[in-house]
Amino acid sequence: MDKKETKELQVQTHGEFGGLGITVGMKDGALTVIAPLEGTPADKAGIKAGDIILKIDNQATIGMTIDKAVSLMRGKPSTPILLTIVRKGETKPLKIKIIRDIIEIQSVYSKTIGDDILYLRITSFDQKVVDGMKKAIKKHPNKKGIIIDLRNNPGGLLNQAIGVVDMFVKEGAIVSQKGKIPEENLIYNATSEDTDTKTPLVVLVNGGSASASEIVSGALQDHKRAVIVGKRTFGKGSVQVVMPINQDEALRLTIARYYLPSGRTIQAVGVTPDVEVDYGEIKKAEEGISIKEKDLRKHLASELEKIDGISVTKDDDKKNKKIITEEQIYKDAQLKSAVDILRALMITNNL
Repeated sequence: MDKKETKELQVQTHGEFGGLGITVGMKDGALTVIAPLEGTPADKAGIKAGDIILKIDNQATIGMTIDKAVSLMRGKPSTPILLTIVRKGETKPLKIKIIRDIIEIQSVYSKTIGDDILYLRITSFDQKVVDGMKKAIKKHPNKKGIIIDLRNNPGGLLNQAIGVVDMFVKEGAIVSQKGKIPEENLIYNATSEDTDTKTPLVVLVNGGSASASEIVSGALQDHKRAVIVGKRTFGKGSVQVVMPINQDEALRLTIARYYLPSGRTIQAVGVTPDVEVDYGEIKKAEEGISIKEKDLRKHLASELEKIDGISVTKDDDKKNKKIITEEQIYKDAQLKSAVDILRALMITNNL
C-alpha cells in the first residue's frame, strides 16, 4: 500500500474517515457491497448488502482492484458520485447518486427492549468495540438477556472480535488461522477471567455480516453460547496482515484462512444461522401474535423506553431514532424472532 492507502487503513480502524460509508469485497469476480455503514451517505442513499457495483461514475469495475475502487469512491466532502449497480430482484441496473461526506463511525449502539433485554448493535469492529460493549453492559445490570446485532457489519479488527467472544466464552479456542507457512498457524483461545457464561444470547446476522462478524457469530455458535438468527453470512475468512515498509507505506498480504472452533472454514461458506429468518415486516393479526403488550414490559409503544439510562416518552420518538418501539419490532422479522427466542431462553434460564 502507498502512503494514501496506508493512511486510509489507519483511519478506518480508528473510527473516522471520508467517503461514502461503504465496505466492498470481491465475490465471484465482481465488486460487491459487503455492507453500507449505518447512517452514512451510502446507507441513506439505499445501497444494500449484496449490490454489485458495475460502474463508479463512468469507470467500469471489471478487472478493477478493491483498492482502486475505494480510491475512486473516496473524495472531498459534498462532492457527488454515481454508482451503477446490479441488485437481486431488479431487472435493470440501478444508478444511485451519493454525496460524499466525512464518515464518523459509532461502532456500538446500546438500547433496551422492555426492562430485561439489552440490545447491542455493532456496526464495525474498530478499536472501540470491546470497551464500548463492556460499558453498555455495565450500564444495564438488570438485563436478563442480550441481543447482539451484527447485520451489515463488514468486520474489522481481529483482536476486537476475539475480545467480544472472550466476554462470553470461558475456555477453548475462539478462532484459528492456517496457511501454507506452518509458523503462521495460530490458535486464539479464550483467556478472560471476567466471563459471562450465563446470560442468554441471541446474535443477528445476514449477508452483510463478514470477517470479524463471522468469527464472533461462528465461535459463539460452535461453543453453543448463543443462538444465531437471520441469514447466511458473507463468507470472508481470509487472514490479512499489514506490514509497514516505512513511515508512510505498508504492504497488505493475505497469508492464511480463519477457521472456527469446530474446524469449519468461513471463506466462501459463511456462517449458517441456527434459525433462518428473512428480513421483512410482520403484519399484526387480531389474534395469535406471539409478541403481545404483556410480553413487552411497560408496553413498549405507550410507556417509557430506557436507552442508555435515559427515559424517552412516545412524544420524543421522532427526535430519537434510537428507540426500539413495538412497531419497529414488527417491522423487523429477524429482530422479532430474536426477541421471541431470547425470551424463551430467559424463561428456561430461570427454571
